[in-house]
Amino acid sequence: MAKYFVIVESPAKVKTIKKFLGSNYEVSASNGHVRDLPKSTWGIDFENDYEPKYITIRGKGEKLAELRRLVKKADVVYLATDPDREGEAISWHLSNALKLENKKMKRITFNEITKNAVKEALKHPREINMNLVDAQQARRVLDRMVGYGISPLLWEKVKRGLSAGRVQSVALRMICDREEEIDEFIPEEYWTLDAILSVKGEKKPLVAKFYGDSTGKLNITSEYEIKQIMESVKNGEFKVKEIKNGERIKKAPIPFTTSTLQQEASKVLNYSTQKTMRLAQQLYEGIDIKGFGTIGLITYLRTDSTRISDEADKMARDFIGENYGENYLIKQDTVKKSTNKIQDAHEAIRPTNINLTPTIVKEQLSRDLFRLYQLIWKRFTASRMDNAKYETTSVKIECDKYIFSVTTSKIAFDGFMSVYVDSEDEKPESNLLLNKITKDTKLNFEDFDAKQHFTQPPAHFTEAALVKALEEQGIGRPSTYAPTITTIISRRYVAKENKNLYVTELGEAVNNVMKTAFPVIVDSSFTSNMESLLDMVEEGSVAWKTVVRNFYPDLDVAIKNAEKALEKIEIQDEKTDVICDVCGNNMVIKYGPHGKFLACPGFPDCRNTKPYFEKIGVACPNCGEDIVIKKTKKGRRYYGCINNPDCEFMSWGKPVDKKCPECAGYMIEKGSKIVCADNKCGYIENK
Repeated sequence: MAKYFVIVESPAKVKTIKKFLGSNYEVSASNGHVRDLPKSTWGIDFENDYEPKYITIRGKGEKLAELRRLVKKADVVYLATDPDREGEAISWHLSNALKLENKKMKRITFNEITKNAVKEALKHPREINMNLVDAQQARRVLDRMVGYGISPLLWEKVKRGLSAGRVQSVALRMICDREEEIDEFIPEEYWTLDAILSVKGEKKPLVAKFYGDSTGKLNITSEYEIKQIMESVKNGEFKVKEIKNGERIKKAPIPFTTSTLQQEASKVLNYSTQKTMRLAQQLYEGIDIKGFGTIGLITYLRTDSTRISDEADKMARDFIGENYGENYLIKQDTVKKSTNKIQDAHEAIRPTNINLTPTIVKEQLSRDLFRLYQLIWKRFTASRMDNAKYETTSVKIECDKYIFSVTTSKIAFDGFMSVYVDSEDEKPESNLLLNKITKDTKLNFEDFDAKQHFTQPPAHFTEAALVKALEEQGIGRPSTYAPTITTIISRRYVAKENKNLYVTELGEAVNNVMKTAFPVIVDSSFTSNMESLLDMVEEGSVAWKTVVRNFYPDLDVAIKNAEKALEKIEIQDEKTDVICDVCGNNMVIKYGPHGKFLACPGFPDCRNTKPYFEKIGVACPNCGEDIVIKKTKKGRRYYGCINNPDCEFMSWGKPVDKKCPECAGYMIEKGSKIVCADNKCGYIENK
């Protein structure tokens, strides 16, 4: 009988797939890529039209030898790497490294690792798709050009060990730009006003929120304004002006893509993007489930498609109809369609078998795996269910010329919400008293509840928010989000504290160099356009070397110009008046992986170092000592007293040498303004 050899990427898949196939099939893993560009050189032949110079990855020789032995015994070789550009490229490299041209070689893909999916793939083999391979080659060569072209400049001008990247540098700039917005944000005052009303025979009061007047909604921006309104209505008669009953629909969610899974897992489960992808990979590759054997629990995890196969849709409908009732099934015309350009090669992320409920698999999964599987299962099931419906009541109350409003809502039909509630869903406002109100109801004024507020600056990026922003701007692909964020954190360009991402001093330095010397590289629209070009390579409408030919000459010019221009901003060792305790030299400022520090210029003979505290020339408002720039353990900058811990003064904003003329408190810089550090004071002046 014929002998068949199936090559997959991951060893974890080998065990799963072997169980699906007969004794005539041998299954082995390549353990990812077997060939790549060399690490020691660019690996690009510039004289030969940018031809890549691939070599066997160090340590893969033994694995290739093992695969060659198995290839010799086989009549047909199936390359079953992942169903994306990277997987297609790995298959192409394997075919070259194993010299499969003379062998009967076929390429197969499956979107889920189940018996039916694998056997169906074997029935429909194809050739290697060179358009997919070329799209991956273009991305790899472009990334190598940016990384190997710009990184040495960062080593020279900032410090060794830094790196630039086509996507990572844009992500860093987005975080830096957000930090600038936050730093320059000036809070604006606003007020809210509630009227506390009583209804005869009811114990609970009715709380009506100020809305505006007959012309429309009004914003209250000062204490003077709110006092005017209260003075006008406190002795007036509150009357019911209008009662509206209605229905509100909340649409069922769409199934997860890579991006939305990472965002929701971050918000609901507090998982990092890296952890989410690692766990999803395990669920995809296969888990031993009692009664089912080893099976992939979810479909392929790198996708930006929301499409669901007809087979999966039918399975879900049968399950929902049987377990929840026919009235819970989604109506065909309400299925959401994505308006964005997507790579529709595979489905959305979903369970491979909806009948494997979280309860059934819970005992076989670790806590982290279970929580992620449950999230995916619930989201997919909800996406096949009908919309939720709310009954709403809105009452407008008039007094003098002003209008107050009260609203309430209750769930009339829970629909998909019987399974899944989005992390951002607001709880319905329930107010039973409102159902008893009629136009003739007499309302008695009891009191006001007036509150002062200040507008808040834009939120710091979290991993989830950054992934969403990258996706919205078309930067990167599903497979790049997690490694991009991991890289900028591991290189200490960005610090992560309580989910929030903060740029470090090192990140600011790198971003400033990139903006000065390579503005195009860190331009989000340029990076997005490059992704579109790579999509066109995948479609076969643009040759991959055309993309590279158009990109490299401009990059080369920018690098050569930067080599000259950046010499002017090279960081020099700055002498200080701090004397070295060991040898008596004036210590100098050095730049390390965690920022600035003091070092003896006599290195290596004298290795003495000290923490560096940069004074900002402002006295501490608490004790009069110097305020210095400090950093949290993770690298976020703040301003503190040099006399710490005896003095506990600290400020996230940079203090200035001036007291607030209104409250005598300290003031801080906010872009082109100087503002009182106390929001309640709100004093502002130009620098």
